[in-house]
Order: sequence, then structure tokens, then C-alpha cells
Amino acid sequence: MNAHISTLKSALETETEKLLGCIHCGLCLPACPTYMQLGNENDSPRGRIYLMRAVAEGRLDAGAEAFARHIDLCLGCRACETACPAGVRYGWLLESAREEVLAHEVGTRAGLQKRLLKFALEKVFPYPERLRLVFALLRFLRRRSIVKLALREGLVGEVSPQAEFALSLLLASDPVYPSEQGEAALPPEAEGPETRAVSLLTGCVMEGIFEHINAATARVLTANGCHLVPAEEQVCCGALHAHAGDVKTARTLARRNIEAFETTARSSVNSQSAPPVIIVNAAGCGALLKEYGELLKDDPEYAERARAFSARVRDVTEYLAQIEVRRGAPLDERVTYDAPCHLYHAQRITAAPQQVLQTIPGLDYQPLEGLADCCGGAGIYNLSEPEMSERLLADKIAKVKATGAQVLVTANPGCHMQLGAGARMFGARCRVAHVVELLDESYRRAGFYKK
Repeated sequence: MNAHISTLKSALETETEKLLGCIHCGLCLPACPTYMQLGNENDSPRGRIYLMRAVAEGRLDAGAEAFARHIDLCLGCRACETACPAGVRYGWLLESAREEVLAHEVGTRAGLQKRLLKFALEKVFPYPERLRLVFALLRFLRRRSIVKLALREGLVGEVSPQAEFALSLLLASDPVYPSEQGEAALPPEAEGPETRAVSLLTGCVMEGIFEHINAATARVLTANGCHLVPAEEQVCCGALHAHAGDVKTARTLARRNIEAFETTARSSVNSQSAPPVIIVNAAGCGALLKEYGELLKDDPEYAERARAFSARVRDVTEYLAQIEVRRGAPLDERVTYDAPCHLYHAQRITAAPQQVLQTIPGLDYQPLEGLADCCGGAGIYNLSEPEMSERLLADKIAKVKATGAQVLVTANPGCHMQLGAGARMFGARCRVAHVVELLDESYRRAGFYKK
């Protein structure tokens, strides 16, 4: 117990200067989705920090139901970080608090859902072979017409609303464009001194059920003069583990990824070239990869290597916005964009996705009110806190419908599935796609790819 409390206490001490700079201005309150919904100070960033301090100082039992409940209810969207003039890194404090909650709940009063989550995070996600089996089953279900029919006719909802929503999440991962259903060949790779070397984080969820987006990302990068250098031994990034409080496993996975991408860099670098840029097309993964330096700052063997690794990480939209992106064929689509929290608030990438979309001829881009507000997905929050998640999702989809968009664009798998399920649930006539899917389709119509 003391070891876990010291972890939270250490995290708070690291932020002491910034916390002391807090003037209680309350700017974090309107930025916090749960506070705006509930009006409870304990469900605001500063209220939760007060509770964390009470635990670290021994004034509140970390096993108290009240503490766990207020910490669990947080989405971890980190919008408070964007709003905070003192620069408090709330996301880091939240993960330390969840590590504390997890230590007290496991083996005692943890519910079935948390036990299943713990099992999946410990026994499935760190093992690529097991993950492949799970995702193969999910892809099998996604392709079954009987599953789609049962969902469309409301048969699943009559048995279990939770199962209905879970299937809606899965079906939302279907490709948007028919061309993505098949294996499209990569365009010819560029050669010469101007070639850009990149390595793609394939991820677990992205490779498991959004493999078409990974393929689209590879095609788009290659079409823009990049040479793809695969990192064969990469594993799950650890983001889901860190967000759930299993920081120990997140660190283990971080070390394995650092080693994998270091091996790739050594095999591809000569004396005149820099290591490949690490490209990520999932906002939640990218946010943690950029924080590997913080995650492993106390590890003497990996601290410096982690900082060097994080310095190489770029979100795919961030990277494309920094280079001169090729223009493809027109797409006659009315489009709006919803910003993933871990892209907008954690990575502070606010304009790049729209800049990339603006390179596509013919798009009718419609700004979305509250594009930086959380959609309620937040990893598995939509399954663990369905009521709060649905409130936020209903508000988001209402604003999407107001744009009249045919395609709702985002850049994170959890948001992608949440928004797709929400569009079905609340009758929005729009498809959900990743930014690179639209660019890929534009390139396909322009004939950039080999037949």
C-alpha cells in the first residue's frame, strides 16, 4: 500500500510548482465534461486533485468508494490541461491515481467488468499472437450478414442493450470506401537523397480491426515520397494500460517498443541519414508514445532512450501538414471533423487534420461546433460508464447533424467507433472515416496507385 501511495505522492510532488501556481480561476470547470454534466466539484479537475492530495497525505483512504468513483468517472480527455494557465499535467496525475485505485480494487471489491478488463490487459494485449486471434474473431463477426441484420432489426437490443452497442462499435470499423475492401498495391517508392524514411506504429486495435486504415496510411505516405521501414517486433503501445492504472505493464510495453524501433533504426540508418520518423495514426497511442520519456524517466537504462524515441514520434496528420502534400482527384463530399481529445488536448495538434483535408480538391468542409469536446468514447469508458458516455455522445451527434455532413472525420480508433455507433443510434446520415482514408481515396481516383 505504501508503495502505491508513494507513486501518487511522487506524481503530485512533481507537479508541486504548477499546482501552487493554481489561482483557482475555475477555467478548468467549463472545460470538464463530467463537471458540466453533473455540477459536482468532486467531478472537476481541481476537485479530483484535491482528493488525490488527501489520499497522498493519508487523510483519505485510497480504497474509499468515493475516491474510486470520482476517479473512475473522469474521461481522461485532458481538456483541463488546455484550459489551465498554470500548465498542470492532469493526465499524468490521473494515471497515478488510477494506479492507486487499481491496487486497492483488484482481488477485493473489483466488479466483473474491471476483472475482465484486467484480464484482457494482462493476458491478451501484451501478446501479439493472442491479440491476433481475438481480432480475427471480431473481423469474422463484422463480416457476417446475420449480425448486421440482427442489429438492424433491433433483435440484439431486445436481448441486451449493452451487446447492441458493442456490436455497433464493431460495425463502425467497416471501411468507408469500397476500394478499401481489397488489397490495393503501394505506389512506387521514391528513391534518392530526398526520400523520407518513416516507420509506422501498426498498433493493436488499428491493425486488428482498422487494418484498412493502416494500409491507407502506408499508401499515402509512400505517395508522398516516404520510404516505409517496418518495425517487426513492435507491440501494443500500452496506452490502454496506462489509462486504466496498469502503469507497470505500460512501462514494460514501452521498453519493448523502444527496443523494436531502435533495431529498425540501426538497420536503416547510414552515416548521412537520421533515424526514421515514427508515424502514428491513432491519437491515443501517439499521446503515450510522445510521453515515453516521462513514463520511463526513473529508469536509468531507458530514460534517455525513451526521450530520444519520443522525439521521433509524429501523428500522421501532423507529419503530412509539415510536408508538401500531393493533391489528388476531387472528392465531392460534405465533410466535418471531430478532434480526438488525445490529439487536440494531449498532443496539442489542433489545425493539422483540417490542413490535410484542405489539400483534397472538391471537399465541402463544414466546421463542427465543439469539435474539441469529448465524444464520450475515452478508451472503454463507453462500456464502463454508459450513461455519462451516452449523454456526451448525444450532444456530439446533434452538432454533427447540424452540419449536414456526409462524412464525419476523426483520427483515433476509439472515437471512430464511438461516433459510428452514435450516428446509428441517433439517426445521423453520415459515415465515419479517418483523415487518411479521404486522402487515400483522392489518390486512388487520381491514379497514383499501381493496378
